[in-house]
Amino acid sequence: MRTVFKYLKEYKWLLFIGPFFKLVEAVLELFLPYFMSLAVDNGVLMRDKSYVIKMGGVMFCTATVGIVSALICQYTASIVSQGFGTKLRNAMFDKIMSFSNAEIDDFGTTSLINRLTADVNQLQTAVAMLIRLVIRAPFLCVGGVVMAVNLDVKLSVVLMVVLPMFIIVLAVTMIKTVPLYKKVQQKLDQIALVVRENLAGVRVIRAFSKVSYEEEKFENSNEEYAKTAIRVGKISSILNPLTSLIMNFAICAILWIGGIRVNSGSMSVGSVIAFINYVTQILAALIIVSNLVVLYTKAFASLGRVTKVLNTEVSIKEGEGIKEIDSNYAVEFEDVTFYYEGTKEPALTNINLKVKKGETVGIIGGTGAGKSTLVQLIPRFYDVTSGKVKVNGLNVKEYKGKELIHLIGMVPQKSVLFTGSILENLRWGDLEAKEEQVKKAARIAQASEFIEKMPEKYNTMLTQGGTNVSGGQRQRLTIARALVKEPDILILDDSFNALDYVTDVNLRKGLHENLKNLTTFIISQRASTIKNSDQIVVLHDGEMVGIGKHNELIKNCEVYREICFSQERKEGGEA
Repeated sequence: MRTVFKYLKEYKWLLFIGPFFKLVEAVLELFLPYFMSLAVDNGVLMRDKSYVIKMGGVMFCTATVGIVSALICQYTASIVSQGFGTKLRNAMFDKIMSFSNAEIDDFGTTSLINRLTADVNQLQTAVAMLIRLVIRAPFLCVGGVVMAVNLDVKLSVVLMVVLPMFIIVLAVTMIKTVPLYKKVQQKLDQIALVVRENLAGVRVIRAFSKVSYEEEKFENSNEEYAKTAIRVGKISSILNPLTSLIMNFAICAILWIGGIRVNSGSMSVGSVIAFINYVTQILAALIIVSNLVVLYTKAFASLGRVTKVLNTEVSIKEGEGIKEIDSNYAVEFEDVTFYYEGTKEPALTNINLKVKKGETVGIIGGTGAGKSTLVQLIPRFYDVTSGKVKVNGLNVKEYKGKELIHLIGMVPQKSVLFTGSILENLRWGDLEAKEEQVKKAARIAQASEFIEKMPEKYNTMLTQGGTNVSGGQRQRLTIARALVKEPDILILDDSFNALDYVTDVNLRKGLHENLKNLTTFIISQRASTIKNSDQIVVLHDGEMVGIGKHNELIKNCEVYREICFSQERKEGGEA
């Protein structure tokens, strides 16, 4: 709890001021029925108009001060809850941004989004209710009982009978509904997951004619949510009629017993009216308490989910920073073995590789061979399980995060572009890059040819994910974005798969001619793409089964030879 509520420290005075004024309002609210009884007994029944006006003025002033107090409390509750929510969301976002791929994989993207939005909103509401109602409702209950007993002890017997009945109804309702509210939230999470998957994969769904299947899947999730919500609603709907019944029963009993006592002269009419008001206040406050219990049950679950994110230890710690080391190698892998979290089989086993500065390294292998995993260890998206990965002679664990990322340009398998202009997207690597620097990167990446044909050219706006350009154009833009950064090491993770052979050749030629000092890693399924690399790494089931130039591997590496021959047969039109 300290992890989350430390974000309230800044508002400690407001946390005192808000409840204080709410308490003032509650105290004044308790006096109103008493003032009413005086007005009735000493004014109305005595036909004393001036006394009625006097007490009316007192009640008006009391109500006015109560309203002002309530407004002050409401204002402070808004400032505290909104400020708390903003700071908590910022802290969570910063924490999520510090996560390595391992932590993000563990939580899941959808879960992190829900924790950052829905769970923080739940806590924000809980803070607002803490200031507005947590003190007021219990105080009205206790204060109402005290004032009622003070008016007439014998009539308070009705209250002593009604209160347990009321509490039993509330308790049974809460016991039945609180667990169901948790299920409702889980069902809502399932709907959010289905919707997110559908929106992200809408093209695939349409391509495979699975629209009807996904609609049915959504309808099932929606129906399960509806059934659970209806069940909660049915139980909750009983609460108001039962409480109203008990309340009306209490009022009838008070009127009956109070009438007898008024006739006997043991009690005044004003006291009976005040007593009814106090009973109404007490029972209404108890309903608020029951709602608060439900609210804080939900908030407590959200607190656990948010706290788990904030307390998660980041597996990748920053090092002390760059040290001057004289090394001819841009990247070195020394006995590297890597396991993904929760898996028994290694993704990579005993990888040893040295890449000189300025070399181009091709990486090839079957699906699941560990190609992408290998290159993701260089920018330290994951930490090795054993062994070492070095960049410029220094262990990647000794770099500060930004220092290492500054040296590396990464083009992932999935081309990701952001809403904004092409120029804004290309400047992601270097926000201060000059226009000529951007245009040069676009020329090398073979992107300038289609950019220049667009009406707005580099100011052309891209939609979310770059869906208004083709897959090949997206790949070329992401490559250009990495080149604008002017990195020492460029990693192209299967970034040519949407390119035609001519563009593929021209892009590799552009990289070779314009960036001679750039160390490049090219992952590709095409042997032709990596054929002219300085060295080719062949992976199979996480093991390095071959390394060398194309001609050497054709002779000495069976896996590489099979890949090349199978592709030659396909290109020749054979089965």
